[in-house]
Amino acid sequence: MNYKSVALGTTAYTLVTFPLAVVWHVILFEEKYKAFGYFEGEPSFLLGLLTIVIQGLLLSFLFPFVKFSGSPIVRGLKFTSVVGSFFWTSHVLAFVAKQMLEDSLSFVLMETFYLVLQFGIYGILIGFIYGKASNTDI
Repeated sequence: MNYKSVALGTTAYTLVTFPLAVVWHVILFEEKYKAFGYFEGEPSFLLGLLTIVIQGLLLSFLFPFVKFSGSPIVRGLKFTSVVGSFFWTSHVLAFVAKQMLEDSLSFVLMETFYLVLQFGIYGILIGFIYGKASNTDI
């Protein structure tokens, strides 16, 4: 296990996800998400950050165990497309299933685009991190 790559992957995930989540959900589209019922009260930024760090740690730990073909970047994007799809079903579809939304299509489209951005950027970064690590291990 390359602990440096896990740490770098965790850091990359955190630095991509936390600012993107805050800007997307709290700054750019706050009123829209309030209308969706996405927030009940004030969001806990500290708990959100901790959640993202844990997700980044788990994803960065799992990545080397998944053997997709292709260049490191392609492998990273394949990995995050699978993981992102799982997140999408458990985050987006589950929310729509639990909430009565007047505009569920708008929520699904906004969150889908958000997750494509998040996991697309992270896929490139995790592929680069582990690709670089395997090149230095040779």
